[in-house]
Amino acid sequence: MKHYETVKVEIKDRVAKVILNRPDKKNAMNPQLHRDMTQVLEDLRYDEAAAVLVITGAGNSFCAGMDLKEFFHDLKLSNPAEYDRITRLAVEWRGRTMRYYPKPTVAMVNGFCFGGAFSIVEGTDLAIAAHEATFGLSEINFRMFPGGSVSKSLANMFHSRDALFYAMTGRTFDGRKAAEMKFVNYSVPLADLERETMAVAKELASKDPAALKGCKDGYRFGLEMSWEASMSYTTAKGNEVFLAQKGAWVESGIGDFVKGKYKPGLEGHEGVKK
Repeated sequence: MKHYETVKVEIKDRVAKVILNRPDKKNAMNPQLHRDMTQVLEDLRYDEAAAVLVITGAGNSFCAGMDLKEFFHDLKLSNPAEYDRITRLAVEWRGRTMRYYPKPTVAMVNGFCFGGAFSIVEGTDLAIAAHEATFGLSEINFRMFPGGSVSKSLANMFHSRDALFYAMTGRTFDGRKAAEMKFVNYSVPLADLERETMAVAKELASKDPAALKGCKDGYRFGLEMSWEASMSYTTAKGNEVFLAQKGAWVESGIGDFVKGKYKPGLEGHEGVKK
């Protein structure tokens, strides 16, 4: 497995566990982490051993947001051009790359999740948090606001009352509240978090990859389209999936249902004996 300075990657059972690995800094995102995550996502895109990505943090934190000293105080003041370059990387991997990634992505929020980490969670397809995780938008506490991709993440995911309340007060909330607000799918006790998240990831890994990508694309692009455009797009996407599978969703997916081998509403085709 390739070595990255600030990220660890572990692949098992077709699930790539991507671990932000700066535990002494609560996995805050410094310039090197943005370089590493950009490369990790590029490498795993083409790694056939990895069907699903689970993103989490080392130690007792998910990600404490941007490294305030290295990213803002040092880089912004000393090297504006490099600051702009790293900012573009930071926005791209958490935004467009994650949102339109060809493989399912799951955030496993195991602890502190602050500021810029909100955009990691928003960019993944699914998110599961520990009850004990702590979420917060602390920018207001150092005389700033949640800008850049975080503002857009709030607009995409939060009700306006929740977004403005937490952005304007800087108060924190836990995993249960994150689930209540639908920022994550649900929360579980920290002791159960990895087992629960990996079970979901393995379930996704058992599904047809072309169909999974169709789920993502149909939803993500549909958000930006009119009804007519979405119908046209998903029709074309359906034909693309049919070609990618060589007709399998009709011939075996529906075909095995017709033969009485399984019930799609209750079980998956992957469980049918070959």
